[in-house]
Amino acid sequence: MGFWMDKLRGELVDIIEWIDDSKHTLTWRFPRYQNEIKNGAELIVRPGQMALFVHRGQVADVFEPGHYQLTTDNLPILATLQGWKHGFNSPFRSEVYFVNTTQITDLKWGTPNPIMLRDPEFGPIRLRAFGNYSLKANDPRILVKELVGTDSEFHSNEINELLRSIIISSFADLLGESKYAALDLASKYTEISLELKKLVNERIDDEYGLEVPQMLIVNISLPESVEKALDTRTSMGVIGDMNQFQQYQMGQAMLSAAENPAGGGAADGMGLGMGFAMANRMMQPGGAGAPGPMSPPPPPPAAWHIAANGQSQGPFALEVISDGIAKGQITANTQVWSAGMSGWLPAGQVPQLAALFQAATPPPPPPAS
Repeated sequence: MGFWMDKLRGELVDIIEWIDDSKHTLTWRFPRYQNEIKNGAELIVRPGQMALFVHRGQVADVFEPGHYQLTTDNLPILATLQGWKHGFNSPFRSEVYFVNTTQITDLKWGTPNPIMLRDPEFGPIRLRAFGNYSLKANDPRILVKELVGTDSEFHSNEINELLRSIIISSFADLLGESKYAALDLASKYTEISLELKKLVNERIDDEYGLEVPQMLIVNISLPESVEKALDTRTSMGVIGDMNQFQQYQMGQAMLSAAENPAGGGAADGMGLGMGFAMANRMMQPGGAGAPGPMSPPPPPPAAWHIAANGQSQGPFALEVISDGIAKGQITANTQVWSAGMSGWLPAGQVPQLAALFQAATPPPPPPAS
């Protein structure tokens, strides 16, 4: 009894329509018993839909949004395919596919692996990107023929992987051809999004009967190591004068040491050392914090060695040698040597010491007896 009731209901139902609440269904096949449609049946195609009649695997008539009564007058291709010369008898067989032509929004795309890019400033770098896009069927014939086939329902997630691959491939081609600098990408999101949408649509409209009305780039990111290097570079630019910044840091460290008596001698020593360093900077030409060329360190004083009793004594500073000459402890015949001399020489023959003998005061005479 159930079988005959289903057959009778399939032949008598004369309204063909589709009400979709899923928001992500691209096509839906109207279910009928043995695909039989009553002569004069009503077809309701709502806004954002199109209806396709398919006969034996061949797309026949296509209906825009509207309310139709199915007769041979509005089914010319189907009538030709079935060989109706003088109208047709009820029921007739045909598959009816409804196609959603509204935009399916909030679809995601992103790069699963970084895209290599030769940047004019950083050299070879890797980029990641992600964003959103919308999808719309613009040619139901191609869509049903190339993607839907015999599926009773076809959803956007069934083609999402394919579209993401096309978007990522197009994005890589676009970056490679445009040669945008990595630091300029953030200011060109809108421009790149429009170019990417155009390139993706060129690759899918004739191929799959689909259209991408909206394409948005949410973010293009650099590798973490490059971002840290850029942060450091930005911080240095914000700091500006490094001398002033170091003075500020030393002052802060001294204040911290003063506020922490528990630091003891180590804290006092650190504060004293920083104080001397700061004083040294402040005494430089130009005043405190004035950057200027650092003066070279003074040359080390000459160190003199004296030969006495067959042994080398010293090194002695020039002041010690001068005092020894004045006291008569060092004579013009005393053998001396200093760095840079080829060998030992009498002190009176060394230009640096000869003048000291001329100015030396002779020892006082012995006291009168």
